[in-house]
Amino acid sequence: MKTQQYTLSVFTENQTGLLSRVVAVFTRRHQNIDSLTVSPSSMEGIHRFTIVIESTEDQAKKIVAQLDKQVDVLKAFYYTSDELVYQEIALYKVPTEVFADGDSVERLIRKHNARILCIEKKYTVIEKTGFELETEALFNELKKIGIYEFVRSGRVAVTKPMEQLNAYLQTLGIHSSKSN
Repeated sequence: MKTQQYTLSVFTENQTGLLSRVVAVFTRRHQNIDSLTVSPSSMEGIHRFTIVIESTEDQAKKIVAQLDKQVDVLKAFYYTSDELVYQEIALYKVPTEVFADGDSVERLIRKHNARILCIEKKYTVIEKTGFELETEALFNELKKIGIYEFVRSGRVAVTKPMEQLNAYLQTLGIHSSKSN
């Protein structure tokens, strides 16, 4: 069976212990999580887990079905990358002294459409927003000149079709406070 990247959107109430129950669904199915981001959603009181996995479609469907059975999970959906608009953010801490060797680092930052967030005496923090391959490419180039720290967020994503949670809630007779 062919695997591909799927992004799961899991809409939940904000309850203590829910993260461990959500992760347990993946553990029981021996499924690795490539990326996990949790934040409030567009609807008050509802949080959104954005989870990236490499899986077969059948396995993604089964995981979504298991997540839907969890108490405090309102609804879960899965999407392929072409059904989403998504990005990641990466931060790179490099020695400030690398900027003293001409404008090569500045050109590198511009080439990657990154920006400088903070300049301190010993280090400079650079920010790059983009796809994983883009943030990784800048990381690989910065490694050549020296890097103190690197961190990349999980995927943040919105669906190209209208958010399915609104349609699902309407079938239950619940209306969101805002239309998307």
